[in-house]
Amino acid sequence: MQITAAVCRETAQPFTLETLQLESPRDNEVLIKVVATGICHTDVNMRNTDGFTPKPTVLGHEGAGIVEQVGRSVRKVKPGDPVVITFDSCGTCSSCIQGDAVYCLHLGRHAFSGQRPDGSTALSKGKERIHSHFFGQSSFATYSICTERNVVPVDPSVPLEILGPLGCGIQTGASTVINALKVPAGSRIGVLGAGSVGLAAIMGAHLCGASTVVALDTQPSRLDLAQELGATHVINGGTEDTFARIRDIAPQGLNYVVDTTGHLGIIKEAINHMSPRGVCALVNTAKGADAQINILQLVLGGRTVRGVHQGDSNPDIFIPAMIDLYKQGRFPFDKLIRFYEFTDINQAVEDMESGKTIKPVIRMSIKN
Repeated sequence: MQITAAVCRETAQPFTLETLQLESPRDNEVLIKVVATGICHTDVNMRNTDGFTPKPTVLGHEGAGIVEQVGRSVRKVKPGDPVVITFDSCGTCSSCIQGDAVYCLHLGRHAFSGQRPDGSTALSKGKERIHSHFFGQSSFATYSICTERNVVPVDPSVPLEILGPLGCGIQTGASTVINALKVPAGSRIGVLGAGSVGLAAIMGAHLCGASTVVALDTQPSRLDLAQELGATHVINGGTEDTFARIRDIAPQGLNYVVDTTGHLGIIKEAINHMSPRGVCALVNTAKGADAQINILQLVLGGRTVRGVHQGDSNPDIFIPAMIDLYKQGRFPFDKLIRFYEFTDINQAVEDMESGKTIKPVIRMSIKN
């Protein structure tokens, strides 16, 4: 079939909307008519970076839509079902078998290779090969080929256009606090960076009953929203002495830290301001740098620094849970969203990079 997709052809260059050919779904695959898709910093990082996802490619990994067609072995969904699309995984490695698909041993192949495990792609333009299956979806398109494993059936009473970011960014922030750190009531937690992931972490901390929730950012509007969503204290890192403030707010140290900045100096200082047995979760992958940490401080204080991918989430369980919480008015993630039409995808990326928009969501108004 013919579809419209935002193609990434050259590193660090704008997307181009093009008509492509999309294959029919194979036995284990699902064809999704994309209603809307969020834009994540990972999409932009892959556009701007060589050596990860091959080009030309179609990116996008926060899709939501309607099942159009299923392969003959698919039992999880049927045509007409509303779904959120999340990360893909192999389903057969030791991590997947143990229920930790988020740490699939073949994550790179399923997320960044730009092709199916057998080396084929679902997209083409005439005789030109276009790379597909980014995070198992490539949702910057009017239609997407996914696998049965990375589609999650969702409540049809909630507008699909807001649900895409639950498949990655919002899931990562909230689940890091709720599922990875398991923050108990009464805890002191610091969230470094108040973008979409950080604000979702703040909402998660509020849901967990944390008594002190400190939000750090440099944009006053984001700090205002952080307070609205559950932060008890906010720090403007551009105008205030960040860690002097943290010492005032939490003299005994923070029990938990969630870093979304990837800034090594901030991470190191945050670890220095954790209480004994404190845990720091690192969720930002953009910098890819090595960090130096005082091991004696970790040992004597029983402190932990750990990486967290997708919040340790099981999407089939956690995405419906987030939707239920949203319906109850307890998880208002829609306050992070600003909508753009598909033709304005490059403006949406620009607004996200400048900080004007927290979570841009592209609505697929184009018919094919």
